[in-house]
Amino acid sequence: MNSWEESKRNGIPWRRLGKATALGCAVLALTLSGVRTGAARDANTYVFANVVQYDTLDPHQAFDVGRVAARLNLYDGMLRWVDNPPQLIPWLAEKYDVSADGLTYTFTLKKGSKFHDGSEVTAQDVVYSAERILAIKKGASGLLSTMLEPGNVKAVDSHTVQFRLKKPISIFLSIVPEIHIVNSALLKKHEKDGDWGAGWLNSHDAGSGSFVLDRYDPSVGWTAKRNKDHFYGWSATAIDGVQFLSVPEDNTKVLGMLRGDYDGTSGYLPRDLVERLRGSDTVKILDEPSMRIMLFNVNNQRAPLNDVHVRRAINMAFDYNAFINDVLGGTVDRNRGPIPNPMWGRSDAKGYDYDPEAARKELGMSGAKIDRPLDIVFLTGFSQTEQAAVLMQNGLKRIGVEASVRNVNWSVLVDQMKSPDTSPDMVVYWISTYYADPHNWIGEMYNSANWGTFKSSSFYKSDKVDSLLNKAVSITDQGERAKLYAAAEKAIIDDAASVWIYNTRWFGPFNKRVKSIRFSPIGNGQDARWIQFNAN
Repeated sequence: MNSWEESKRNGIPWRRLGKATALGCAVLALTLSGVRTGAARDANTYVFANVVQYDTLDPHQAFDVGRVAARLNLYDGMLRWVDNPPQLIPWLAEKYDVSADGLTYTFTLKKGSKFHDGSEVTAQDVVYSAERILAIKKGASGLLSTMLEPGNVKAVDSHTVQFRLKKPISIFLSIVPEIHIVNSALLKKHEKDGDWGAGWLNSHDAGSGSFVLDRYDPSVGWTAKRNKDHFYGWSATAIDGVQFLSVPEDNTKVLGMLRGDYDGTSGYLPRDLVERLRGSDTVKILDEPSMRIMLFNVNNQRAPLNDVHVRRAINMAFDYNAFINDVLGGTVDRNRGPIPNPMWGRSDAKGYDYDPEAARKELGMSGAKIDRPLDIVFLTGFSQTEQAAVLMQNGLKRIGVEASVRNVNWSVLVDQMKSPDTSPDMVVYWISTYYADPHNWIGEMYNSANWGTFKSSSFYKSDKVDSLLNKAVSITDQGERAKLYAAAEKAIIDDAASVWIYNTRWFGPFNKRVKSIRFSPIGNGQDARWIQFNAN
């Protein structure tokens, strides 16, 4: 039985059981069926255990790191982020030019790039892909629609495409990799009722990427075979395929790594599990600096959280030192605002520390009446978010505020966070690096024009901050942009729009047979393009 079949057999029960029960059932199943080692599965297939469910494979319907593997491995963009620090390199495009006014970007595609059905990637496919993102209003559309109007992408010829922006914008090239190119002819065959082929593409493949979809089950994950005709070429020792499996429980992932069932898993496991893996003879830990911040996004539009004094009290109720040093063992750095420590544009704002007495004073200055428990949500399958949620609950209780704690699956939560009416009071999660610019964090999170995306679930609104952020993204001088972002960050921190906890390091567990890992914070190590295995 291979990893796919065992995951299909055991995955759903694991999702429904608590941690201790799930681990016990897993061990019992192994005892009854015989312990299976890594040698029993496909020898040249890379198997990765992820946390989230792959509820869609459509690259234009998702814009989160949890499901990024499908976008990175099944699809290509004109440009691509690689390495750490992240570098933007040409991919399907061999070159690009920018007009003097900063409004027109012209890309020249490499000739000979093929979709998985053998048809050539053309400028018309790029046009279709951009128009599709704008039309279906999901995934990266919230960001792309601030830059492009429908009809503003034109095919000059079969290998030249032009983007005409609404206005000059400094981050356009940074988000070009998120315009994943789909096979327009194939999708048009599968369109139903003007859906741009969305129903079909949820569970099928219309890409040109390094791997070709083989099997898909939303309760299990997906497998793909190496695209032998990919334009980038392959080394003689390239892997034959990949499996990205949905494995929600941390203990289950660790057990699978120790047994050799998985070649890689989440780089954000709890400290004790990382150390358990580090002591194994079969696992190595890749330690990389990252720009992923953890925070509680607070629903600024819902009473009593629409009162700044209540939000400041919440910031002072969380014991940062206990979480960072005691729970996480000092493996992360305190981050006091929305811009990660390594990124330019940060302010000198002090932020907030754990101080229950000061928190009670803030509550005393508030005119808000807190007559209900606050609703704190953490992510299913991410034990660290549960630990943070419980610590926040305890801290709030010390200042006289009751709170309830519950878990929600990420795909469900993304839909809830589209509106302040359905978004929880507080959600603890991470904002990862989608592109290396302060706008990735502060611009998308706190400009009110972005309400409706998971990044902006604080539903913060400030005319002053909107103005600063709009100006920062419209100019190209980094020094001036840095000043604008610093001013915006200072105002956002003063308004206590969220609770900012830390900037992380990435501790990626891999089987020792894995080599040629090309980690980038953009994608969190889920790009399997360069993976190879050591010879036995």
